[in-house]
Amino acid sequence: MKCRGVRPESIGASLMSYAQKELSKKSSLGNTSRQPKVDGVADPNGNERLVVETIISLLPVEKLSIPISFLFGLLRSAVMLDCTVSSRLDLERRIGSQLDMATLDDLLIPSFRHAADTLFDVDTVYRILVNFSQRDDSEDEMEDASVFECDSPHSPSQSALFRVSKLVDNYLSEIAPDANLKLNKFIAIADVLPEHARTTHDGLYRAIDVYLKGHQGLSDADKKKVCKLIDLQKLSQEAGAHAAQNERLPLQSVVQVLYFEQLRLRNSLPCSYPDDNHKPIHHSWRISSGALSASLSPRDNYASLRRENRELKLELARLRMRLNDLEKDHVCMKRDLLKSNSRRFMSSFSKSMGKLNFFGRTFSRGSGSPSRNSRRTESKITERT
Repeated sequence: MKCRGVRPESIGASLMSYAQKELSKKSSLGNTSRQPKVDGVADPNGNERLVVETIISLLPVEKLSIPISFLFGLLRSAVMLDCTVSSRLDLERRIGSQLDMATLDDLLIPSFRHAADTLFDVDTVYRILVNFSQRDDSEDEMEDASVFECDSPHSPSQSALFRVSKLVDNYLSEIAPDANLKLNKFIAIADVLPEHARTTHDGLYRAIDVYLKGHQGLSDADKKKVCKLIDLQKLSQEAGAHAAQNERLPLQSVVQVLYFEQLRLRNSLPCSYPDDNHKPIHHSWRISSGALSASLSPRDNYASLRRENRELKLELARLRMRLNDLEKDHVCMKRDLLKSNSRRFMSSFSKSMGKLNFFGRTFSRGSGSPSRNSRRTESKITERT
C-alpha cells in the first residue's frame, strides 16, 4: 500500500480499524483506567498475541502517523499478552519519539506479571523516557546549525522537554505512594531527564514529599540521596515556605531552604526602593505594588500583591523571632548584672565593717592610757600637799 502511494495516516487508520475488529477485548487498546481488565483476554491459541505482533510490524515508520493513545493501547496489550521483546521495544521507541503528546493516563500502565510487584509498570515507562532523552540529544546535535538554538526556551525540543518534565513529575507523584516502589527506581525515573528540562522543581518536590510520606522507614542517608534531586533555588515561594516547615525532609535540606529564602528576601527588599533610602519599607512596597498594578493584568496584580504580602509576613515573623531572642538575651544580661552587683556590694560592705572595727579597737586602747596618767598625776599632787 505504501508503494502505491497510500498516505501513512491512511495506513494507520486502517490498522486501527483492523485491530478493533480482530481483538476480542477492545478495552485493552483504549483502557486508560488504573485497574486492568484481564478477564478473558488471554487466548490459549495465541491468536490475539499474533494479531498484536502483526499490527506492530505493519505500523508506518513516519512520526505522528499513529495516535499516541493507540500506541499506548497496543503496548498495554503487548505487555498483557506477553508479546515478543522486539515488538514491545519497537512500541516503546515509537512512543518515545512523541512522548510530549502523551497524558498521565497513558503512562499509567498496569503491572501484570508479579502480584508482589509495583502497581504500575515502572520499567516500561523508564525505557520510554530513555528513548525520549536519547532522541532529544540526537535532535540537539542535528539542530546545531539550524535557526533555533538548543538551549533556547523557544526551540521545539525545549518545549517538548518542558511538557515531558511536567508529565514525569505528575507520574512520580502518582506512583510515589506505592509501598513496593524501590528508591533506586524512583530516582532513576526522576533523574532520567537532563537538568535543563525543569524550569521549576515544585512538581519534583511534591513527588519526593509524597514518596517520603509513603515510605517513612527510609534512613537518613536515603532521604538525603533522594532530596539531592531537588534544586532548592528553583522552588517557588509557596514550595519554599512548605519545605521550610516540612519535617519529613532532612535537616540539611531545611537549612538550605531557609538560607535561599533569606537570600531571596534580601535581594527583593532593596529592589523596591533603590532610589529613595529615606522612605519606610511599607511605603516603598506600596509604591512598587502600584507601579506593577499599572502594567499587569488584574489576576497577575492580585498574585503579585499576595506574593508581596507573604514576603512581608515572613520577614515580620523573622523580625519577631529576632526580637524575642534579643529580649531573652537582655533578661539574661540583666540577671547576671544584678548578681555581680550584689556580690560587689556585699564584699565592699564587709570590707567597710572591718575597717570600722579596727578603728574602734585602737581608740579603746588609746583611751586607757590617759586615764592611768591622770590618776598618777592626781596621786602626786596629794602627796605634795
